[in-house]
Amino acid sequence: MAIRTKSQDRVVAKYVARASVAQPEYIQGINDAGNAWEQNASAANETYKTAVIQAANAGRYSQGIREAGNSKWQSNALQKGPARFVEGVNLGQGEYASQIAKVLTTIQGVTLPARGPKGSPQNFQRIQPIGEALRRAFGKAGGTGTR
Repeated sequence: MAIRTKSQDRVVAKYVARASVAQPEYIQGINDAGNAWEQNASAANETYKTAVIQAANAGRYSQGIREAGNSKWQSNALQKGPARFVEGVNLGQGEYASQIAKVLTTIQGVTLPARGPKGSPQNFQRIQPIGEALRRAFGKAGGTGTR
């Protein structure tokens, strides 16, 4: 005997209706988490790594990209992204200022070697001390290692 389900339209309508009034519960869930989020997420690091490696080895990342296709990606990015981009930049301004200050201070502490003639390899090598200083300071070139 086949399993009876609600219609697709009914399931989607219920999903949208419930989600549209769920914002207070969403906020409450975040507030109720306390330190549990950090503790649990940190404790799950090995599980996360294992799952990502398994997914990568199985080709699921590229499979998902192929299944979605460029048109779905582009449509979703254009419909959702522009407003969220500006909002995200505005909300993240303080964190960005804090992190970029560390990068700029590191760069300002570098003494560059003398310039060479135009187009000389010596000029290209002038950037190397900046990259090395950033890597020493943050563990990866250009990044602070925090989010």
